[in-house]
Amino acid sequence: MRRRRAVRGSRRPLARQFLVWQLVVVVILLAAVAALAAVQSHSAFEETQGRRMLSVAEDVAATPGIRAGLVERNVDLLASFARSAENLSGADRVVVVDAGRVVRSSPDPAELGTAFEVGESTAFAGRAWTGEQGRSVVAEVPVVVEGGEVVGVVSAGIRAPTLFEALAPARGEVAALLGLALVLGVGGSLLLARRVRRQTLGLEPAEIVELVQRREAMLLGVKEGVVGLDGGKVTLINPAAHALLGLRVGDALDGLDARLRDVLTGAVRGEDQVVVHGGRVLVLNRNELDAGAVVTLRDRTELAALQDRLDASRSLTDTLRAQAHEFTNRLHTIAGLTELGEHDEVRRFVSGVVAAAEGWRREVVDRVAEPAVAALLVAKASLAQERGVELRFAAGAHLDASGDPALGGDLVTVLGNLVDNALDAVSGRGPDGWVEIDIAEREGAVHVRVRDSGPGVASDLAEEVFRHGFTTKAAESPGGRGLGLALVREVCLRRSGSVAVSGSTFTAVLA
Repeated sequence: MRRRRAVRGSRRPLARQFLVWQLVVVVILLAAVAALAAVQSHSAFEETQGRRMLSVAEDVAATPGIRAGLVERNVDLLASFARSAENLSGADRVVVVDAGRVVRSSPDPAELGTAFEVGESTAFAGRAWTGEQGRSVVAEVPVVVEGGEVVGVVSAGIRAPTLFEALAPARGEVAALLGLALVLGVGGSLLLARRVRRQTLGLEPAEIVELVQRREAMLLGVKEGVVGLDGGKVTLINPAAHALLGLRVGDALDGLDARLRDVLTGAVRGEDQVVVHGGRVLVLNRNELDAGAVVTLRDRTELAALQDRLDASRSLTDTLRAQAHEFTNRLHTIAGLTELGEHDEVRRFVSGVVAAAEGWRREVVDRVAEPAVAALLVAKASLAQERGVELRFAAGAHLDASGDPALGGDLVTVLGNLVDNALDAVSGRGPDGWVEIDIAEREGAVHVRVRDSGPGVASDLAEEVFRHGFTTKAAESPGGRGLGLALVREVCLRRSGSVAVSGSTFTAVLA
């Protein structure tokens, strides 16, 4: 906590940040405007003063005294005319150069007698020239005598003002503009900061960043899947949910299974919605928000597998208990007959019991050559007998050994769940209850049909009974898992098959 307070103390408030950046922007804009004004002012100065200096240079070059002074090399005469031209025209300097490019008259005594820098000038070629030399605008005009001979050059120049010198006359306007920009910047910064703070619930930018980072850390650390939705699109998803659903931010939900899509979009509501997706058993909960919805996912595949194993153990225990109960009754009967001395009746009773047990086993062995399926049906016979339900084969039921252990395991899952549901549906409905099994291989696929004498499934639930994952015993056991028929559907779809129900008849196809 101390570290957090220290970090917050070093952060700048949002209003101050806006103010600083607004001032920076204002300064940059003012600098850009000043630079643009300076460029335009210099361009206008160069054009205007260039023409003016050209006029001054032409007037001086056309003076007879300048021509006479250059011809006679009379330096005093040249200086007199040059200084007079400077005073009258306002030029900063008027320089007279002879034909040998030596300075004969200049306001700077140090330049007298020195070589004149011609540069780009065309004056010595007989053509007037205007341009820039350093920070001065200069015009150079040739001095021509009769016969067209160039006897010298007159150069008139004026220094261009600096940016501060150019802005000096408008200091009041510049100060007023700067003050107005400052006031607008400060006021705008405060209003903008206030508006942003209202929209961000009073959080500073650094606090928002910290909040987002914490949210990302929490999402990455949560083992359960979390999906944020806005309409039919994913706006947030953590790695756990991505691994379970294969979705990414921005993906639509159109390509998902109908049951999963209904739960994610809220078409199906309720807590702990069970969905089988990609061979995994998922439990989903959806929470509505103003900006969309958040769905949490829990993977219950391992728990469901453990419960399946417990169910298998319980089924085996029930079968053994039923067999033990049945054997105990038979032993009691045999013992009673023995005490009564009915030895012939004992022999007939034992023969009948053996014949009945061997009859079902023999029928199972004759009809079903798949070992795992045959063992399942033999075990289910004792459970059916204890419940007073007749377990029988359809007339054409027959299945050869496939040699595929995976197919045998899938058939045990499908047939076991369907038979258990049928026994639960028939139990307690009188002595005439029956469950009929039809299993056969046709056209490269195994067809399984289980029907019973129970009331069957309502037609409006023919699809929902598989999609929602509840079993036919859901009404009697509202707290049940409701995964049996969902697992049957998952196995059939995984093997490119199908499962359907019509009344009390369940039909499954495994390719």
